[in-house]
Amino acid sequence: MRSPRAAMQQPVLLNIGGSEYAATVDTLTQREPGSLLAAIFAGGTRRLPSNDGAAFVDRDGKQFRHVLNWLRDGAVPMLAANEYQRLLREAEYYRMHGLIDYIKERIAEEKVEESLGAELTRKDVIKCIQTEKVRFRGVNLSGLNLSKLDLSEVDFSCGCLEKTNFSHANLHKAKFGEVEASHSSFHYANLRECEFVGANLDKSILDRANLQSANLQDACLTRCSFIETDLRSAHLQSANLTDANLTGANLEGANLKGAKLTGSNLQGANLQRAYLREVDLRETQLAGAKLGGANLLGAIR
Repeated sequence: MRSPRAAMQQPVLLNIGGSEYAATVDTLTQREPGSLLAAIFAGGTRRLPSNDGAAFVDRDGKQFRHVLNWLRDGAVPMLAANEYQRLLREAEYYRMHGLIDYIKERIAEEKVEESLGAELTRKDVIKCIQTEKVRFRGVNLSGLNLSKLDLSEVDFSCGCLEKTNFSHANLHKAKFGEVEASHSSFHYANLRECEFVGANLDKSILDRANLQSANLQDACLTRCSFIETDLRSAHLQSANLTDANLTGANLEGANLKGAKLTGSNLQGANLQRAYLREVDLRETQLAGAKLGGANLLGAIR
């Protein structure tokens, strides 16, 4: 007699609108336990009419390949807007709430991209970065989801990047000089040795990003979040960090000469050997900050 676990690993044949698929009961039940398929195949028992041994469902067989990939990997390939709508109907029929949420997020992201007037799509950007040298100087990429892409050494200078998502992207040595990038996300991004001279990053999120040796001179960093960000040896001369959150940030050896720190939060930050000459620290939160070896000549405290 087969064990319950062995039964869950047995392949099941499916006929979805005339297209044949095979998957284990585990695959059909684990990721979306509240789905129609989970209800049908729970306990390894099929409770659907069968034809030639395959469980039949009268739905779109073409779209089911995306449903099955979601159940296997928790991912769906990039699709056109009308394809997402078709897949959404299937996800709703199968009662797959995780897939429904994923599709709605993608549709919402595309609407944001359209409303912000981005000149390229994520697909266009991916095609471009496959070439040897990429320049997006002056290009409007506002609202695009460029997360997790390898964008190292790409030139975005003078472009419009408002509400653009660069989280987890590799942006090593990328150029962002004079960009308009307010409300953008660089969460966990690799920004080592990037250039942000004169950039506007107002209200952007750079939490836990790697900004080692990055050049942010004269950048507008007002109300930005740099929680636990690596800013070692970063160039922040004359940068505007008003009301920025740098809690736990590592600014060891960073150059902050003339930077505006009014209302900024540097609690628990590492400012050892940082260059803080001519900085007004009177309205800066410094509780728990490490200042050993910092150059505070001319600083107002």
